[in-house]
Amino acid sequence: MRGFSLPIHMPKAAPKPCSHPGCGVLVRDGTSRCAKHPREAWGKKPTATKRITGRRLQAMRASLFARHPLCAECERKDRVTLATQRDHVVPLEEGGADDASNEQGLCEACHDVKSKAEAMRGRHRRG
Repeated sequence: MRGFSLPIHMPKAAPKPCSHPGCGVLVRDGTSRCAKHPREAWGKKPTATKRITGRRLQAMRASLFARHPLCAECERKDRVTLATQRDHVVPLEEGGADDASNEQGLCEACHDVKSKAEAMRGRHRRG
């Protein structure tokens, strides 16, 4: 069919309200915020606890798993699962220390669940 052409840009989805609380401006094409309420770029707080790395971290992990080889969360639910992840009981982002007083061993599944919950709390704090 000659003379017929499609528009260059077509919306991919129906407009939705801006996700900022109280804003009703409609946004398009997969964005969740209007120009007036952009999301803050993720970044560590300047006051966040510095993570231990390298050989010191490896030694702390080995010590933790030698003392507590089972997943702490699974044990609370009367399950026996080997711990594979060193987890901060109170996340560093929420003021927890990066030392033995704030660590527990978790299996990968429990660590994933806890990490997702912490990420959601972080998103709600940032607004």
